[in-house]
Amino acid sequence: VQLQASGGGLVQAGGSLRLSCAASGRTNSNYAMGWFRQAPGKEREFVAAISWRGSVANYKDSVKGRFTISRDNAKNTLYLQMNSLKPEHTAVYYCAVGRRSSGIAGPDDVSSWGPGTLVTVSS
Repeated sequence: VQLQASGGGLVQAGGSLRLSCAASGRTNSNYAMGWFRQAPGKEREFVAAISWRGSVANYKDSVKGRFTISRDNAKNTLYLQMNSLKPEHTAVYYCAVGRRSSGIAGPDDVSSWGPGTLVTVSS
């Protein structure tokens, strides 16, 4: 599966962005998808994930209630709606395909990575 993320950019604190991740290639497999991020000087960290059918989502505690992950399997696209953004949300955001259909808990659960999209939140 090949992934292409988009929707990143520069936004002021308090603003919103919606990231998209289009999947192509072997998209007929059932798999969970998710988002990770890597801030400057920090390790890549889990942000959110969603099961194949979209019935189960899990989030990093600090983004709960602020970020919403969703997917449209008919369009082979994953989304991350980010609201009330803060400067500490600045990072490169990566979409990921899971090894299983049920979910992603960390990098070990990922089979494919997208190239990333930069989100910059100014204060």
